[in-house]
Amino acid sequence: MNKTIVLASNNTGKIKEFNALLSGVGIDVKPQSEFNVEEAEENGLSFIENAILKARNACAQTGLPALADDSGIEVDYLDGAPGIYSARFAGEHGNNEANNALLLEKLDGVPVLERTARFHCVLAYMRHKDDPTPQVFHGVWEGRILTSDEGKEGFGYDPIFYVPECGCSAASLPKEVKNQISHRGKALQQLLATFRRDTFKQSDTL
Repeated sequence: MNKTIVLASNNTGKIKEFNALLSGVGIDVKPQSEFNVEEAEENGLSFIENAILKARNACAQTGLPALADDSGIEVDYLDGAPGIYSARFAGEHGNNEANNALLLEKLDGVPVLERTARFHCVLAYMRHKDDPTPQVFHGVWEGRILTSDEGKEGFGYDPIFYVPECGCSAASLPKEVKNQISHRGKALQQLLATFRRDTFKQSDTL
């Protein structure tokens, strides 16, 4: 029998991605919308704080274990901005076009070597709302900011994020490649390794 975990997100792409990865270890990931969960207020001061806030909120409203992620991009020239405000950098939450345009504007004229940046993804897993030891997984993807959009895949800042090892933007990568090397892909692999280890431990004691 599969174990059900609530994902503190209603993003269908994320649901598919998590289920594809975790079904092999007996875990069924359900979106919080299936349980009418009201979204948490993301008022933390770091990716870790926000991920834990979202996971705890989902646990509290469903009584089930929960998984949440908080992601964003930090640009060295801007002292780490937009960081935790990545999704609402230009003011309107989730307006990718406006966010990208503002970032390009702020970096206008900045030399290539000073345009370094990285994506962060923090996953937080909580067994219940009072879990004193949330498990946290952190993936980082290094790159730099381009001077204009490139590519049609991906979302968010992908069209202006240059991936040195691939020689193109994140939005130019096939989805399968991106999922292996991205910040979220790296955090998910850490999560999967932990869940596999825990599953092995449980079966070993039966």
